[in-house]
Amino acid sequence: MNILVCISKTPDTTTKISFTDNDSKFNEAGVQYIVNPYDEWYALVRGLELKESNGGKVTVITVGEADCDPIVRKALAIGADDAVRIDAKPDDALFVANQIAKYAADNAYDMVLAGKETIDYNGAQVGGMIAEILSWPYVALATKLDMNGSTATISREVAGGVEILEVNGPFVLGAAKGMAEQRIPNMRGIMAARTKPLQIVPATELAKHTSIEGYTLPPAKAACKYVDPENMDELVQLLHNEAKAI
Repeated sequence: MNILVCISKTPDTTTKISFTDNDSKFNEAGVQYIVNPYDEWYALVRGLELKESNGGKVTVITVGEADCDPIVRKALAIGADDAVRIDAKPDDALFVANQIAKYAADNAYDMVLAGKETIDYNGAQVGGMIAEILSWPYVALATKLDMNGSTATISREVAGGVEILEVNGPFVLGAAKGMAEQRIPNMRGIMAARTKPLQIVPATELAKHTSIEGYTLPPAKAACKYVDPENMDELVQLLHNEAKAI
């Protein structure tokens, strides 16, 4: 079983967000980057579990520049067999999808796994685009994946219940919470990651279709209002007239 797992670099969830150049660029000064949690905790770990059960190989792939190498090495420390970095700035979802799809098509993968979205832009676009470019089935928001030969049984939450699908490979999957449990790299894995292969691949020359005009921070949260627990009339009035909750 040959599994390709897409990973991306995202700011740590504790990062304080700010912008530069008239709010047209994300300020990276002092930012700690991590592997996107949906990619790491769910897509990568489930890929490793499938390899451990069925044999095969797990390759992680990212589109990014040299500053992505530490997050790639973490994925290798968790257990991926090798890694690919397509050497380009990931400014555009379709550009990223084209790069990954081309590599997947050239290397005969049985499946492409990715997180349901990244925690920075929350676009949830790349997985579906990869599937469309490859003409493979795509299942988004998947919470469970089991394999029987080349047939995948995939569960995902939908409005009012759980949908269970059967998909013949190859396919692309967007992994959500429930797919697997987070793994922490151990010292052996960290040491092994130093010698595992990291292949740097030049990007395919394709036009980028989007650009960022500017960023805007969400409005500041209003101050909390405290109500005496004995004053139920005031609480009801606030919930009804201000919060519009009742």
